[in-house]
Amino acid sequence: MRFCPNCNSVLLPDRKRKILVCKKCGYEDAGECGEQRFKESINPQKETVIVKHSDNSEDRVLPVTKAECRRCGNMEAFYWMMQTRRADEAPTRFYRCTKCGHTWREYE
Repeated sequence: MRFCPNCNSVLLPDRKRKILVCKKCGYEDAGECGEQRFKESINPQKETVIVKHSDNSEDRVLPVTKAECRRCGNMEAFYWMMQTRRADEAPTRFYRCTKCGHTWREYE
């Protein structure tokens, strides 16, 4: 994510001209590799895996991250976030091991 050097707003991609633009003050940034940076900001590549839950027949798409399972030592886990406490507090991150299915949570 890039920020405007003039007003510190987030620079947003302009799809037609393939540059980053500040919507607040009009600053334009093509960068050293403007087109590559533009593609990364529009299409971030994330790895997703479909998980079948036994309690219902729906498929869920969850991202995978590096996290160590305390039960089996596997270094990959699915993750999702939920607001389990008040709205002014950080959300809770849940992890599920890709190997053994152990689920745990982390608070911030």
